Amino acid sequence: MTQPVRLGFLTLQNVPWASLVRRWRLAEDLGFDSVWVADHFVSPFRPADDWLEGWTLLAGLARETERIRIGTLVSSLTLRQPALLARQAITVDHLSGGRLELGIGAGGVPLDHSMTGVTMWSRAERTARFREAVAALDLLLRSRTASFDGRYYRVHEALMQPGPLQQPRPPLIVGALGPAMMRIAARYADRWNTFGGRHVSATAAFEDTRERIARFDGYCREVGRDPGTVIRSFLVFPEYVPEDCWASADAFVDFVGRYAGLGIGEFIFDWPPDDRLPLVERLAATVVPALRNGRTV
Repeated sequence: MTQPVRLGFLTLQNVPWASLVRRWRLAEDLGFDSVWVADHFVSPFRPADDWLEGWTLLAGLARETERIRIGTLVSSLTLRQPALLARQAITVDHLSGGRLELGIGAGGVPLDHSMTGVTMWSRAERTARFREAVAALDLLLRSRTASFDGRYYRVHEALMQPGPLQQPRPPLIVGALGPAMMRIAARYADRWNTFGGRHVSATAAFEDTRERIARFDGYCREVGRDPGTVIRSFLVFPEYVPEDCWASADAFVDFVGRYAGLGIGEFIFDWPPDDRLPLVERLAATVVPALRNGRTV
């Protein structure tokens, strides 16, 4: 391993506020790079669980931490109109002192539609909406006055004062798995976030990721971008990657090493069970610094 990697956690908001704050502060104290929240109306995995709203939490996260980067993985297009989302992003960028990572995805979770009264979009419409929303966000966050005239989203002389602290805008992380969404990420994203797959084996998840990265590189070249300028971000979630990377220090090193070898530059892990936290603390003191400095472990 010769390139440094970024390491962070997705902290799903199905636990009490005090528990979330403890997790965020522990991740920061241990020296991890980022911490993230989800953006759904209810938990997509266990809808009956308690659930706190993502962007409201993100503002709290901004004030409860000092150094660690913070973000949404990912803001759902189902729930977010681009101009308002841009305003929310600017606000949290200020609250955090310029630490926001703006993750956005096309949505598509059925309960996000049915419970909020938004008609379920076809795949083609969702892709078209997403393309417009990302273009509008990119424009809004870079401008002080912005207009955008799309089929689904329109903005007329929106005044974007103050602008974000991060210039020209906060980093844009685009979550994309399929070809159409990956092409949008190739055009606009600072980081492309993906995952292994749904209901596949560990071997299939790895090979699918290898093939997906090769296709993404091609999409970047199609739009005239150097693929090396877009960081590959990988969500390590039990439903998407059936490997227990917290089983041991060796398992963690093996997992990160294999995927980093494919060109993954950022790993975002599901928050581990409490009984694995002592291992996480040991890794943070020994293995993580080496990974972040690009050294072989």
